[in-house]
Amino acid sequence: MDIIPQPLTKEAFAPFGDVIDMPTKAGREYYDDALGNLRPTAQPSFSVALREPTLERPLKSEMLERHEFSSQTFVPVDVGRWLIVVAPHAKAGGPDLAGLKAFIADGRHGVTYKANTWHHGLTTLDKPGSFAVFMWKAGTADEEFVPVVPFTIRIP
Repeated sequence: MDIIPQPLTKEAFAPFGDVIDMPTKAGREYYDDALGNLRPTAQPSFSVALREPTLERPLKSEMLERHEFSSQTFVPVDVGRWLIVVAPHAKAGGPDLAGLKAFIADGRHGVTYKANTWHHGLTTLDKPGSFAVFMWKAGTADEEFVPVVPFTIRIP
């Protein structure tokens, strides 16, 4: 299966979470409604991640991950283009590859994955990228990684 990424828009990404727009004028924008936590004992977790660019073209994916009980937010700090690959949770369990979508974002847009949204690992495309990451931790497993039927992503 070949996937061609589309530009990241709020409307196209809405089934999987929220798009975070970096401000273009002075002020503050709140995204509180984007944060989700289904475990009352979970505490907020804030980290910073640096990713080297993935130069493989087309990119081959063989694994997806999810956080069943909490949202996960990626806010670009110093990022060029980056790739977002998402899939809904199938009724029978695991990712629903029929609903797989891919998006290209730039350093002006972050995302929050809703709880239980399957996604590809954080992938930068043209240069190293650093992100602020927000999620919830409760001392119990909330990350699940599963192998999937390999698919390719044709990155423009």
